[in-house]
Amino acid sequence: MGKNRINCELMVDLDEGKDIGFDIFGGCGRHVATGVSFYISEFVLMSLAGTSCFSTMKHRAHMDGDVMIDGFFPLYTLGVDHSNIHSSRQEENKITPPGTGPPKKESPMRNSQIPEFMFKNYQFVLALAFAIEEINNNPDLLHNLTLGFNIYDVQFRTWTMFKNPFTCLFGKYKIPNYSCMRDRKSIAVLTGPSGITSDQIGTLVGLYRFPQFTFGPFDHALSDPKKFPTLYQMAPKDTSLATAMVSLLLHFSWSWLGLLTSQDENGASVLAELKEEMAKNKICVAYELMISTQDMSNVFRFMAVHNEINLSSARVLIIYGDNDTLIALMILIEQIFIHGKICIVNSQWDFTMKRKYFMLGSLYVPLIFTYHHAEVSGFTDFVKAVKPSKYPEDIFLARLWFLSFNCSDSESDCVTWDHCPHDASLDWLPGHIFEMSMSGDSYNIYHTVYAVAQTLHEMLLHQTEVQTMGNRKEKVPSPEQLHMFLKNIQFYNSARDQVILDEKRKLEPEYDILNIWNFPEGLELAVRIGKFSPSAPHGNQLSLSEDMVEWAIETTMTPQSVCSESCSPGFRKSPQEGKAPCCFDCTPCPQNEIANGTDMEQCVKCPDLQYANTHRTQCLLRTASFLAFGDPLGMALDCMALCFTLLTAAVLGMFLKYQDTAIVKANNKVLSYILLISLIFCFLCSLLFLGLPNVVTCILQQITFGVAFTVAVSTVLAKTLTVVLAFKATSPGRSMRWLLISGAPNFIIPICTLIQVTLCGLWLGISPPFVDTDAHSEHGHIIILCNKGSLTAFYCVLGFLGSLALASFTVAFLARNLPDTFNEAKFLTFSMLVFCSVWLTFLPVYHSAKGKVMVAVEVFSILASSAGLLGCIFVPKCYIILLMPNRNSLHGFRHKRHSSRNNHS
Repeated sequence: MGKNRINCELMVDLDEGKDIGFDIFGGCGRHVATGVSFYISEFVLMSLAGTSCFSTMKHRAHMDGDVMIDGFFPLYTLGVDHSNIHSSRQEENKITPPGTGPPKKESPMRNSQIPEFMFKNYQFVLALAFAIEEINNNPDLLHNLTLGFNIYDVQFRTWTMFKNPFTCLFGKYKIPNYSCMRDRKSIAVLTGPSGITSDQIGTLVGLYRFPQFTFGPFDHALSDPKKFPTLYQMAPKDTSLATAMVSLLLHFSWSWLGLLTSQDENGASVLAELKEEMAKNKICVAYELMISTQDMSNVFRFMAVHNEINLSSARVLIIYGDNDTLIALMILIEQIFIHGKICIVNSQWDFTMKRKYFMLGSLYVPLIFTYHHAEVSGFTDFVKAVKPSKYPEDIFLARLWFLSFNCSDSESDCVTWDHCPHDASLDWLPGHIFEMSMSGDSYNIYHTVYAVAQTLHEMLLHQTEVQTMGNRKEKVPSPEQLHMFLKNIQFYNSARDQVILDEKRKLEPEYDILNIWNFPEGLELAVRIGKFSPSAPHGNQLSLSEDMVEWAIETTMTPQSVCSESCSPGFRKSPQEGKAPCCFDCTPCPQNEIANGTDMEQCVKCPDLQYANTHRTQCLLRTASFLAFGDPLGMALDCMALCFTLLTAAVLGMFLKYQDTAIVKANNKVLSYILLISLIFCFLCSLLFLGLPNVVTCILQQITFGVAFTVAVSTVLAKTLTVVLAFKATSPGRSMRWLLISGAPNFIIPICTLIQVTLCGLWLGISPPFVDTDAHSEHGHIIILCNKGSLTAFYCVLGFLGSLALASFTVAFLARNLPDTFNEAKFLTFSMLVFCSVWLTFLPVYHSAKGKVMVAVEVFSILASSAGLLGCIFVPKCYIILLMPNRNSLHGFRHKRHSSRNNHS
């Protein structure tokens, strides 16, 4: 445009407080911007002035260079009392009464609320200056060029957000699209940390293809290449933030928490990742809140948030959001006074924005996740050496010095550096006011400057032809040319951290975990207590010094946040219907099942050879148990079997001794001998059930039992038939004498025995008895016993015995009243009645018994039934033989019969 460039002149009357407009002169067709005016808010005037001396300074920080980087940083907060400003101006315009001297002018800002200077944010300016000076002093980078910067204040949600970028692009208050800057040297724009501020400014600078770098936290809304094709985010994505926070929750065993996020794209994204990661690790969400700044004006919404947080049993609250959105939320948290909560917040949470630090007892502790970065060598020394005299074009440093070191002159209300301490330094300021170490956002600014320098360096190296003109400024590439190189830039900075601008190739960030120490109150010291490294092996990603965490006052134990108390060993979790999985009841483990850990979902059943202890916490090895001879029960049964065996043998000996007596002969002494011998085997076979079972004893138990009892019962049947046949044979007109003489009843014994032996043979062939174990009948023991093998075969043997016994009982019952002196039909009837009663009782008792008791029941049934046969059949005979020998002869029999006849006559 040459000489026809437009001259822009700003007309401002600070004293009169007039509106600001601008006249446009020049040779571009007499363009007059009628109707175009800007109103500078009192806030900007106060930021520029604050005192009368500051009004003469340009409201920026400047360092000259061949190539300039423009930065827009939030260095002041809002909060201006407009009524005080206007009243102050009216006082200034009053006429002084005659005879009085002019009143001492009071600054119009003296009675108004002066915007608060954000001390911590000034580190952004220092980080930019430090990086630029470091590069300018590096002979290996841009040896033909120097970098410089222009820093402007930018406010959130005011029209002044666009004022300084507009000035940067078009010059001072000129018509848009006309370049008022004869020699524009700006090559890049740096914005942040607010994502909304970067969004608004990016819309403007993107029109002119200016490379825009944001140093704030990664914002999903800014990652759209179609909407922001020239924007580069220096911060990495929070891809592992959810994993890091969940790892912290797992470390402290916090499984019940609330979520509070900003109602934007970033909050929704992180909320979804958090919920997914928590679901994988069985962490439950008590409540979920998304808040926008508009909600703060809604009283009902305000009370709903208050009740949701304070009334919940969850003691942990995860808060995620950017500074701009959560400024109101910080005030909300102070106002609603959160009781006894632990806040886990992301790096955007700025504690300097609050009016007062969280009250003691309101929040137990804030745990903050910040990006981990290496320490930049020399930065702290650089900050210590910074002075206003060294950077005279930095109004923000002058303002900071003025506020920090009381440099004003009471007479002139001006900044006079002579009144400042000569050795004043920024490291005099408390740590919670100004940090000497480089913050995460400042580290991103440091990266940005190096990225621009490296890109310019590569562009100069790859120029196709060497510039020969003397003006080296013509060598500087245009801002649009940087984009092709920026997308592929990759380098290591002086701290040996890799810098990659391509979002797809960026490494996952590591996080430092900070704890705010606020005891004594006002200390506000951020202490690094841990670190999360996503690239570390699983299980070693989180490292934490738990003893460094400052919990609540007088609290040394780690606070707990659970919906239900943990289920101790021996109990399992039982979900509560309709509630989150973290809410459960504790149910004791069933018999022989254990839970050897806390919060077990299911109890584990002990192996068969083990059993659960009384607390259901561990499985113990079972001790082998069986019906041994040495057990009290075994000894009792053993003694009974031997006694009955000896008694039976004694009866047999008695019968052999008195075999020629009438009572022995009358009852078929051969069958009596067979019955007594079989009873001896019946008593002895019970001993096979005692002691440690083995395959031989298991087989002999059932075979001996079946055969011996078959012989005994069939002998009883033979004796009963013999009595009946003997009576029938002596009756007149009977022709059955030959059956009695031939000994036909005696054939019953071998026939029945053969049938029983056949059944036992089939039993052994199909499924023979075997040694088995019973781990359930007796607590802490495993019973070793004989399994019947085939229950069908076992019941067939018992059934055959039962049929023989029933037949014997029936025949004996019918012959009980036969008129014979030595008729034993009645005794046989009673013996079979006892036998059948014993074995009918045996069946239900045997099936209800377990373990050794079952074996004892079977042994007792054998002994009882055998003793019943012995007692009912042979005791009366022994009584006659031993105590009434006169009746054990034919003479006695005839004398008894003659006496009975005389009595009848």
